[in-house]
Amino acid sequence: MNKVSFRASRFLAAMWVCLAMLGCEKVSSSSGTEAALAFHPNDECHVCGMVITDFPGPKGAAVGADGVKKFCSPAEMLGWWLQPENHRADVKLYVHDMGRSHWNAPDDAHLIDARTAWFVVGSGLKGAMGVVLASFSDAQAARKLVSDTGGRVLRLEEIDQKVLGQASAMSSMSH
Repeated sequence: MNKVSFRASRFLAAMWVCLAMLGCEKVSSSSGTEAALAFHPNDECHVCGMVITDFPGPKGAAVGADGVKKFCSPAEMLGWWLQPENHRADVKLYVHDMGRSHWNAPDDAHLIDARTAWFVVGSGLKGAMGVVLASFSDAQAARKLVSDTGGRVLRLEEIDQKVLGQASAMSSMSH
């Protein structure tokens, strides 16, 4: 009986160690993803190579099996993602919530899922490359920006290359 309880104790101890290690793994990978999403002064845009933090406005990040790609704006990220070779459901898209961030220094603590975001195109606000898609978690905040500066509110599924091209043309006319 003593041998049985000793083996059972060892087995239970080993199970607890395995469970504890699994729990630690989940915590570290989650915080690792959050750390990877933060924008740093030396980060370059995956599309244009510009230093991301040199420009005002929201930024974008795409997380897939091949890692994190960072972009100087939601428009750059969506232009990349809309390319057939990048348009995959397993890629997670993140943008800054400008309803909770300052335009000139977006807060990485307020990154949101781009698939649920509200975007304002044609606001006249300045950002990277002149093309601006202001991103918000709240439709009311997006509508307020439109009433203050102009433009229109769109959802992700309404944004295509044509919309991004129109945004670029509108932006270059206002310079």
